[in-house]
Amino acid sequence: MFDLFYQFLSNTGYFLADYRQIIMIFVGCIFLYLGTAKKYEPLLLVPIGFGILVGNVPFFKGFGIGIYETNSVLHYLYFGVTTGVYPSIVFLGLGAMTDFSSLLAQPKLMLLGAAAQMGIYFTLLGALFFGFLPKEAASIAIIGGADGPTSIFLTAKLAPHLIGPIAIAAYSYMALIPVIQPPIMRLLTTRQERLIRMPPGREVSRKELIIFPVVGVILCCFLAPTALPLLGMLFLGNFLKECGVVNRLANTAQSAIIDTATIFLGFTVGCSTQGDVFLTPKSLGIFFLGAVAFSIATASGVIFGKIMNLFLKEKINPLLGAAGVSAVPGSAREVHLTGLKEDPTNFLLMHGMACNSSGVIGSAICAGILWSFFI
Repeated sequence: MFDLFYQFLSNTGYFLADYRQIIMIFVGCIFLYLGTAKKYEPLLLVPIGFGILVGNVPFFKGFGIGIYETNSVLHYLYFGVTTGVYPSIVFLGLGAMTDFSSLLAQPKLMLLGAAAQMGIYFTLLGALFFGFLPKEAASIAIIGGADGPTSIFLTAKLAPHLIGPIAIAAYSYMALIPVIQPPIMRLLTTRQERLIRMPPGREVSRKELIIFPVVGVILCCFLAPTALPLLGMLFLGNFLKECGVVNRLANTAQSAIIDTATIFLGFTVGCSTQGDVFLTPKSLGIFFLGAVAFSIATASGVIFGKIMNLFLKEKINPLLGAAGVSAVPGSAREVHLTGLKEDPTNFLLMHGMACNSSGVIGSAICAGILWSFFI
């Protein structure tokens, strides 16, 4: 009887548990707490957090249970991550939800979105300095774009063994925008600069909105053809929205499709963080470099905004440079809130969204360029 009980106990997760799995389960609970109680990017942190819990339940190897076992259900779901399918579908939905009118009304703000990508290239050099292989360094550097799907897409192509830590780092820093960005914005700007009011943009015609995704996909993808899976889907989604004749498709793309892809993407990325795979010195290095990348990206956008003001008669609020990262709409919202603290009547949200949307395009182009260089 005792032998049967011991045999049963030895087959349970309580017996098989490893301290690394316990640590990761604790991390998953923190993600769930931040997503539900604090409402920090719940659409991202909730599925990722629950995936961390599921991925770190102890089990016998070879039973087709774990995400890294080729005959498991989780492995088949993870296929959408490793091939870049889920990120591309997310970009389709993102395009269908994005209004580029604020960007078209003030095209000069596109430069701030481009400037914020400097964090990617500075971090690439830093990762190479710390001994990461070139493909690993490129994958880590893209965290500076603050775009989870883009980070996952590039890492799946260049360093698939790092998908877990890079995805967790990218989404963590996206969720921590309210903590990371405001101190940098306040440090690099004066109160007088933060009080600068932005003029309302011109009215953008429907014809411009229809033409933009067509011209955008041609110009951007000719520049970086390897970004086609992301930018092609982004501009397709936007064209579905703006053309006005396929509302059913546009509505589906911006609701059911992107929601489904987000669930599977977040959940499987969370499941990939098995303690024995995730908790390594290399993961700690990725988190450190990711924080550096995101901070440099924020600072680069703000500093470039200040530089632009040296040449512009009509000054821009340099806070908008912080919205040049791709975290839509979190960074634009944080810029807006920071501006409101200085002047409750200074509304920067729509101007921030212009920088934000250009940052999405910019980070995807950077990912395409890095992929073509290190393939």
